[in-house]
Amino acid sequence: MAKDLRNCLWFDGTAEEAARFYAASFPDSSVDGVHKAPMDFPGGKAGDILMVDFTVLGRRCIGLNGGPTFKPNEAVSFMVVTEDQRETDRYWNAIVRNGGVESECGWCRDKWGFSWQITPRQLLDAWTNPDPSVVKRAFEAMLTMKKIDVARIEAAMAGNAA
Repeated sequence: MAKDLRNCLWFDGTAEEAARFYAASFPDSSVDGVHKAPMDFPGGKAGDILMVDFTVLGRRCIGLNGGPTFKPNEAVSFMVVTEDQRETDRYWNAIVRNGGVESECGWCRDKWGFSWQITPRQLLDAWTNPDPSVVKRAFEAMLTMKKIDVARIEAAMAGNAA
């Protein structure tokens, strides 16, 4: 019976670089193994790095250097739940300042094309609040942001303009 679920991320020759960046940027993260191809394959040659085992925030992943055939898109993203503005800023800035791109509503994309949602716990609390008016105010505030501003979300939840 299967007891292990891993994300396999497709790269075009940059799996080790990405894994090392993730390991340096997030706690409980590491590069766990680098594996070379035993023979030529459609995306590379014998001896090229084929797969990289790595861990990001405690979740085991595999980076596959499969070549240029497939590209990541926003249909799948990594949600990093943060505890405060400082942590939100830290992860957002690590991704965006390392060749990434800002998007809307707490989303950004790293330089390899993978989407990240840097989501403060306060925003998740707002979305699950039993009062629909709190949810609406927080949602309206979020729609005006790129990186989430925790103070503005908290103010919106309290019914105060920020």
